[in-house]
Amino acid sequence: ASTHRLLLLDDRHLAIRMVEGRHLHKCFSFAKEHGQDLKVSIVIGVHPAISIASAYQAAYGANEMFIANSLLHGKLTVTRSNYSQLFIPTLSEIVLEGTILTDRTEEEWMVEALRTYDIKRRQPVFELDRIKFRNNAILYDILPGYPEHRLLMGLPVEAKIFEGVKNVVPTAMAVHLTEGGCTWLNAVIQIRKRLEGEPKNALLAAFASHPSLKMGIVVDEDIDPADPIAVEYAICTRCQADKGFVIVTNAKGSSLDPSSDQQNLLTTKVGIDATATLLKPKERFEVARIPGEEKIKLSDYLS
Repeated sequence: ASTHRLLLLDDRHLAIRMVEGRHLHKCFSFAKEHGQDLKVSIVIGVHPAISIASAYQAAYGANEMFIANSLLHGKLTVTRSNYSQLFIPTLSEIVLEGTILTDRTEEEWMVEALRTYDIKRRQPVFELDRIKFRNNAILYDILPGYPEHRLLMGLPVEAKIFEGVKNVVPTAMAVHLTEGGCTWLNAVIQIRKRLEGEPKNALLAAFASHPSLKMGIVVDEDIDPADPIAVEYAICTRCQADKGFVIVTNAKGSSLDPSSDQQNLLTTKVGIDATATLLKPKERFEVARIPGEEKIKLSDYLS
């Protein structure tokens, strides 16, 4: 299972964007090599767990529906399509069944997650053979380049980065892909620092786990990685650029980043160690709190 954008061409044909090397493109290439069109079922309107699972970059051959079933605590129900022989979610709103043609392409383009216009490409065409839908079906769509699109792309990647970082820094606590980085290019990594050098290891692990990542920031456990003001505060008060910045040049980057070398997919990555040094007393970095402020209730003072 995977998520793809579709450009309506006419009442039976849609151009489908398949990223080269991803799973559906591999399946399509295999069918093409064997002189066959690829039968698929396009499912519209599913449980959010299925959307999240389909966006996860699992190993080739893995079934993302198992991930969805796990998120739903084993309660996912499916039925086998008598057309494509694929298992499709029982409670889908609309199912389009047909083939991805191996002998026809059309120009396709759309707004990307960075809310910039993607380049125009010749892409394969899906030909509709049959359609199924529920009574009063809801046509659910995702507006490209806006929060829902970014959330679905970024949420599974956060888990992937967290796993990669935790393998080298066991005290990693959280990973947050920022909205300013379109939940794709910039990650804030929260760790419980034990040794100098751990933040840099965490940054390198993050870059390796998600090659599209362009910037990484490591913060201490008292800094909320989802709070941009707190993260900026950590950079300003706990980082010295000559020691805390890591620059990685000519690294594989994102094809979406318009500032990168998009022909060769090369970019420069920057990592920032915004953790407090262990070489100074911890108290020097403690954020002042008003005693008892957590117990204050505004309702006690407002009539």
